[in-house]
Formats: sequence, C-alpha cells, structure tokens
Amino acid sequence: MSDSQRATQIVDILTAEFGELMAIDPAAFQRKFRKMAASPFAFYRGTACLFYADQTAPGGPFNDDSFCDKQTSRVWIHGDLHAENFGTYMNGSGELVFNVNDFDEAYVGPFIWDLRRFAASVALLGYAKALSDDVIGTLVRTFATAYLTELRAIVAGGEEAIGSITLANATGVLRHVLQEARLNTRVALLENLTTINDYERRFIVRDGVYEIDDDTRAAVTAAFAEYLTTLPQRADGSRTDPAHIKDIVLRKGVGIGSAGLPSYSILLEGHTQALENDVVVYMKQAQTPAVARHVDDDGIRSYFRHQGHRTAESQRALQAHADPWLGFTELGGVGQLVAEVSPYAADLDWSDVNELADLTGVVADLAHSVARMHSVADDESSHDLVDFSTEEAIVAAVDTDEAGFVEGLVDFAHAYGARARTDHRIFVDLFRNGQLPWV
Repeated sequence: MSDSQRATQIVDILTAEFGELMAIDPAAFQRKFRKMAASPFAFYRGTACLFYADQTAPGGPFNDDSFCDKQTSRVWIHGDLHAENFGTYMNGSGELVFNVNDFDEAYVGPFIWDLRRFAASVALLGYAKALSDDVIGTLVRTFATAYLTELRAIVAGGEEAIGSITLANATGVLRHVLQEARLNTRVALLENLTTINDYERRFIVRDGVYEIDDDTRAAVTAAFAEYLTTLPQRADGSRTDPAHIKDIVLRKGVGIGSAGLPSYSILLEGHTQALENDVVVYMKQAQTPAVARHVDDDGIRSYFRHQGHRTAESQRALQAHADPWLGFTELGGVGQLVAEVSPYAADLDWSDVNELADLTGVVADLAHSVARMHSVADDESSHDLVDFSTEEAIVAAVDTDEAGFVEGLVDFAHAYGARARTDHRIFVDLFRNGQLPWV
C-alpha cells in the first residue's frame, strides 16, 4: 500500500471513529491531534480504531486468527492494552494495587488482540529508547512467556492463585511506583482542585474547568442520584450512604482518548464534616469502544444497557477489587461512567526505566497482571457474559503451538511497530497540511 493510499485510509478511519465528536468540538481534537503528533507512541495510543481496522481488514497483513477459537475469541479484554495503561489504585479493601487501568475500551473479543496491542507498544517504546530489534524481541518474548507461565499457574491453582501486585509482594520499579503513590494524600488532591471560600470547599474554575448553569446542575444531580443505585451492595445488603453534593463543574480536554467528551467533576462531602475528607468523583460520557466495531456478536452488544454500563461492568469484571465508587448512570439519554478521582492513582513512568534488567522485570510483571486480568472475568466470576474458564481455554489453544505463539507476537511487534511509525509520519503530514476533517 502506498503512502497516499494509507493516508486516505487513516483519514477515513479517524473520521468514522471521531467524526461526530470532531464536528461538535473541533478545538478538542486540535489538542488531541497535537498530542498524537508528538511521537509514534502518542499516535498509537490515540488510534486504537486504526489498530483494530488493521486486525480485521480482509486479506490484510495483520489479519491473523491463529489461536482464536470459539472460546478464545470471546474473552473479556482490556481493548487498549498498551505499555502506558498500567498504574496504581486503591482497591475496595483499602489496599494499594498496581494493575492495568483505564477500561474505557474494554469489551469481549479475541484475547490475542490485547497481547498484540501490548507487544506493538513495547516495540514502539523500545524504538524510542534506541533499543535494538534483538532487545525488543527479547522483551516481547519475556512478556509472552511470563503471561503463559502465570496463566498455567492459575489453571493449576484455581481462582485462589489469582493475586495482585501490592506492597506486600512488589519488587523493583513497581514497588517504587506503589511507594510513591502511598505518599499521595487526599488533602493534596483537594488543594490542587479546590479552594476554601467562606469556610466551604469549592472547585477552582480555571483553564479547562467551567461553571455550569442551574438546569445542568439539576440534570447532573439527578443523574448522580441514579448512579448511587448502581453501586455494589455491602455485605449487609445496603449501598453507599447518600452523598451530599457541594459543587459541580464541567471539564473539557481530559486526556488523548477523551477528546470532545464532556466530563463533570462532582465534589462530595466526606464521611465527616472535616473538609479534608471531601471526595471528588467524575461523571464522564462513555464512548463506543473501538474494538466493538469489529466484533459481530449481538449477544455481547445487547448485554449492556449503554456505554457507561459497559465501561463500569467491564472494569468490575477485569479488576478483582474495583474502585468502590465505580458505577454508571445516564445524562440526557447518554451513558455515563462515574468513578472517584483518586489521590492514590499513579501511572507507570517509563522515562526512568532504561536498564535491560529493569525493563525485563517490568515487562514480566505486566504480563502477570494481564494474565490475571484475563482470568478474573470468566465462569467463576459474578458476570455471566463469559461462561467458561478463560485461562484453561487460552492455555489449551496456545499449547497447540507455543513456539509459534511466542514468535508470532515478536514478529507482530516488529511489523506493527514499523507500521505505526510510518503511520505517525503520514498523520503528521496530514495534520500540518490541514487535510484532517474538522480540524
């Protein structure tokens, strides 16, 4: 395919994925595309839609259904599993955990798509660090073999073998990330987002943060009340205590993946009247995941009430102990995801992970997290969308050709990494020459 043909394809896919939102808020996509232009990895992060179009293009070089049978094609997957979608969170048991995060693109589909998306991101990350192809290949092999080792351990040990990376067992780079997250405080988060006015806490209105009118406030408040009914029940059958809303603001321009999507920050009174206990949650319009456009299964599609429900249920399914504030609602007939703005969230920063021993250790740990994630949402969970043992199905499929599985991921990482670097160059030329619609 020539560069001009690929340029047309990129424009068509981006327009199909984002066209409606681009028309509503072109400025948001100016910012999104500017961020994507910064590097091949940033471009890759923002173009899951292009990745899945390539995975399913008839006769395309990346369309390969190896290891995908009736079961392994129907696994609950993350949907945007790249190297920067990992970090810390405080689970429902009050324990700091390092795991996969950001489930906006989660869906049910072929397990291998998650692994390929991660493997290609490792190639892009390695290229940016000037690592050789041999070293990149070694890192992808480490990921593939560590993933299989963890899955087999889960098969042998059952659900009891599914653990988490915590301060109790983390080592090296990931232990440092957890320790740094532990230093964060709710007070510091509140001081960054809010101010005290007449002895009461309110949001700070600044760039990207806007006041709302009374009608919008009433609508968001009503949607919040509905959201409270979607929170998991406690052991005694009750739900979260009714929360007093102190303030609501509109936020725009949140992240590469959320361009054009309105998000409301809601300030709640904490469990006491002390101002340092206040809680911030966000209510964000959920979007159709890129992978859903390439999975033709009405049973999966009809399982979810709307995209907010899908996102919340996917996160609950894929995390053993999800955020206790995680839920969903509707606003103006559109599905919304609601979750806490946690002071204990810290992303893995790859800029200081450069030594081969550190890189290898981190990649192996991330592989364990991915294996655990794929194993949680199956027939032994509270969700009935995937009604078989995913770890057993995946291990059985890979055992038919383990060497081909591992080397196939290595080959894909190199090939799609090169494709993404070329696509980034094409995208930058399109953007700088005004050839992307709406922006």
